[in-house]
Amino acid sequence: MNKTIAADEIIAVPTLGEAARVWARIGCLGFGGPAGQIALMHTTIVDEKRWISEERFLHGLNFCMLLPGPEAQQLATYIGWLMHGVRGGLIAGLLFVLPGFLVMLMLSSLYAVFQEAAWLPALFFGVKAAVLAIVIETLLRVGCRALRERFHYYVAGASFLALFFLNLPFPLVIILAGAAGLLWMKYSKRRLAAPVLPQASSRTHFPEVTTHVIARPLVVLVFWILVWQSPLFFIRGLDVPTDLIAETLSGETNVFGAVFIFFSKMAVITFGGAYAVLSYVGQVAVGHYAWLQPAEILDGLALAETTPGPRVLVLCFVGFLAGYRNPLAMAPLAGGFLGAFLAAWATFVPSFIWIFAGAPYIEKLRSNENLSSALSAITAAVVGVILNLALWFGLHVLFAEVGRAALLSGKTGLPIVSVAWPEWRTLDIAALGIFVMACVMLFRFEKGLLTILAVSTAAGLLIKTGEALL
Repeated sequence: MNKTIAADEIIAVPTLGEAARVWARIGCLGFGGPAGQIALMHTTIVDEKRWISEERFLHGLNFCMLLPGPEAQQLATYIGWLMHGVRGGLIAGLLFVLPGFLVMLMLSSLYAVFQEAAWLPALFFGVKAAVLAIVIETLLRVGCRALRERFHYYVAGASFLALFFLNLPFPLVIILAGAAGLLWMKYSKRRLAAPVLPQASSRTHFPEVTTHVIARPLVVLVFWILVWQSPLFFIRGLDVPTDLIAETLSGETNVFGAVFIFFSKMAVITFGGAYAVLSYVGQVAVGHYAWLQPAEILDGLALAETTPGPRVLVLCFVGFLAGYRNPLAMAPLAGGFLGAFLAAWATFVPSFIWIFAGAPYIEKLRSNENLSSALSAITAAVVGVILNLALWFGLHVLFAEVGRAALLSGKTGLPIVSVAWPEWRTLDIAALGIFVMACVMLFRFEKGLLTILAVSTAAGLLIKTGEALL
């Protein structure tokens, strides 16, 4: 892959068909949660294809970090919108999620029928080790370009410490970083070295911000909200003779209405990814609705970990089991498919609302000095976020058991903070070997992603097959 791309280089955008094929590939290979997916997009879109510049990529990532919902899907939608307008955003966002959703449907069906998921780890054992190498490569690349001065290093380091040691919500960390950037520009004797954000040139076909999206933002917002909530009209016809909203809020008559409204609520408050909301989802889905058992939440998370796409696909697993076990007049599997679809629709469609309604304004403000200064600090914080995600992901890939270790105060002996800490005896030598092999292929021989993932997957299957035969 090309390692010498100019930071301000933007070449002509691809055709819609070519972009769709690349988004489909990213959707199929998007393992590793947001860290792996952002790394994969960066490597493919910025480094290999050179469809957008580093600055535009980071500008979009900063914007998406501030939104509720899966930031990686929102970033894909944003980049697709930049290149081909609303059509491009729809194609990119849908193809980013669709492969993982289909895999989750299949795995949820097998789980519901057989109540067992122990066969999954072998299928994606090698993939995760390879994705860890890709995450590290992206961390180094983004860090080199985003950390332009000492202040940025401080912001990145503080962001990592706040996330890893203090477990602060990452939206709060991002907001604090933006505020720090503004203060730095205001009180520093020298102006903050904010990234130069180039305007779209005549060589590109990025959508202008003077379109109907800017002229009629309220119409656009209302339209997409109606699209988001349109399944309610379908649910009304299932078997609900009285007021839909009253029944779905109680969840006692129509489980599909309850699934849709519950996950619609979650979609607007889902900051921090699947792990940040999973405990609350478990309380409601298990304690209030009794859709599934507590241990099954962890099984669903295991399924989401082994599928491409955002980890919040675990919510589709919850919706599947809710529909499977309460199918009304349908067959159980049909009820499960409908429950999963409603959970996915309620969770992912809002991402299109935020992008199509908000991205034009963000593009219009790219030349604003205050915004640029804040975003340069947010970009530095993103390096800390990616480092935290990479460390968390690496611990869970290379070690079979990861617990929490308390750091004690020297004076009082009381715990100050607790951090993720591996059980060193559980180091997976095979995973470490595949990770090292992937790093050598990536950094030394500069092999492509497909080659690295294919070799790593084959190596993982061979190792796990051999272990099963011994």
